[in-house]
Amino acid sequence: MKTLRLLLLLALVALFATFAVVWSGIYNIAADDPHTSTVYKLLEYARERSIAARSDTIEVPDLVAPELVRSGAGNYDSMCTGCHLMPGMAETELSLGLYPKPPNLAARSAVDPARDFWIVKHGIKASGMPAWGVSMDDEYIWGMVAFMQKLPGMSADEYRAIVAASPGHSHGGGETDASAGHDDAGSGHDDDDSGGHDEPDNSERSSFEPVDDPMTPPSDTHNDH
Repeated sequence: MKTLRLLLLLALVALFATFAVVWSGIYNIAADDPHTSTVYKLLEYARERSIAARSDTIEVPDLVAPELVRSGAGNYDSMCTGCHLMPGMAETELSLGLYPKPPNLAARSAVDPARDFWIVKHGIKASGMPAWGVSMDDEYIWGMVAFMQKLPGMSADEYRAIVAASPGHSHGGGETDASAGHDDAGSGHDDDDSGGHDEPDNSERSSFEPVDDPMTPPSDTHNDH
């Protein structure tokens, strides 16, 4: 009985101490002030166990199809290089300023496709890693994973070649353009001068509805009319 009381007392003391530290604001959460070694290792262990527990049952599809790899290359180049870099690329302002530091995916050795898929799809809290599954269907995420399988050891020239052969930033809907919303005068285009081509009205389209889907095989149906 005394042991139980002692354990309860110690638990209350630990709870109070934790609350006191949080309330006081003594722990610095600034990204330029690294965690203590103990806190970092604890968070890293919790992260890896959380990912492993949720990615363990993911079935990895065949990732060698060239069109899948090319699709992933274009999306990786548009969405990931600011943090995870590319072969021969120097650190960016974003990769230098983030904490924990995003890994250079072109320089890593171990690659686990199920783990990569889960991270790309769901993101990681308080790390700067977005949940790309909010705007991308699984097939496009697998495309990025397929490309990431080939990225380690790839030369800068090889990287540029496969990106040039890709559909670019294209995953069937939900893509954003950093230049969108800029003044037309700065882009050299006028709303009323489309060069004789009418732009499709996507105002009512769901962000997940495929448009000019790069993963869809070519069809001859348009030649029947």
